Amino acid sequence: MSTFLDGIRFSVLDRSRTRDGEDAPQALRATVALAREVEALGYHRFWVSEHHGVPGVAGSAPTVLAAAVAAATSTIRVGTGGVMLPNHRPLVVAEQVGVLESLFPGRIDMGIGRSVGFTDGVRRALGREKDEADRFGEQLAELLGWFTGEQTAHPRVHARPAEGLRVPPFVLATGEGAGIAAAAGLPLVIGDLRGQDRLLKSVDAYRAAFRPSPWAEEPYVVVAGTVAVAGTEAEARRLLVPEAWSLAYSRTRGEFPPLAAPDRIEGLRMTEKQRGFYEAGLDGHVHGTEEQVAGALERAVKETGAQEVLVTTSTYDRAALSESYRRLARAAGLTPRPV
Repeated sequence: MSTFLDGIRFSVLDRSRTRDGEDAPQALRATVALAREVEALGYHRFWVSEHHGVPGVAGSAPTVLAAAVAAATSTIRVGTGGVMLPNHRPLVVAEQVGVLESLFPGRIDMGIGRSVGFTDGVRRALGREKDEADRFGEQLAELLGWFTGEQTAHPRVHARPAEGLRVPPFVLATGEGAGIAAAAGLPLVIGDLRGQDRLLKSVDAYRAAFRPSPWAEEPYVVVAGTVAVAGTEAEARRLLVPEAWSLAYSRTRGEFPPLAAPDRIEGLRMTEKQRGFYEAGLDGHVHGTEEQVAGALERAVKETGAQEVLVTTSTYDRAALSESYRRLARAAGLTPRPV
């Protein structure tokens, strides 16, 4: 399918979501298997995420999981989407990413976010306070300095083997993240694909304030969001049901649960508040047939001027998820890789 999307990179972020009746080891192994699948389909990157103490998410150590993904693949770029820098010492992040780049040269990306632990208990366990995110710009500058050898926070200390390596950094935008990315001259990852005014304003502000750096000569925008593709629009919408319910449950119960089957969710008796969050969780995502999704993505890319789309879809049925990525690859005109 030749469309306006020709030349736009498509990538995948998998959060290692657990399912009802499935344990965390199964979810992590499934993430590695999915990476092999999307590599063969022609996707550009495969990223993994960082969450702590969340029942529905197995991915708590993204650099470790990225190593497993990189070892199981051969051509797709692999990275973190992202390492939450306020949770870590920048030196340790630089060392871990430096090891990854040394083992898999030319294939590693360093996506960095500014979120801290989700709950007070998690933050205490990490030894961090909520206001650590306010120091993100300072932490980011130190992290990049470990790679260039120009950090000044710790004189005569060097990050081995990171120093001298060129690992592409990306900033995951939340709150002030777009401004920090622009000031640092780094590529921006921002959600979502629904073309909201706030998103477009953030992207415009990022481009206007961007200062070229050794890492990037010009702005680079990656828009992230959920994309579900199936044989019919109704089938694609049904793929959104498990994640919508998990979000509704977390907003009303304070705990993000494993994904449940759509049949079970549709039979639940929800409170009025839960129903509201659930319906909101279903709305606005890019979903439908290949033709419908291609059209929606064309509009989103035109509105944002994005160079890349990062797909973050989760659903209960893994076979249906794989089929969605296959259909999306066709809709986007991706070139399959030989296995």
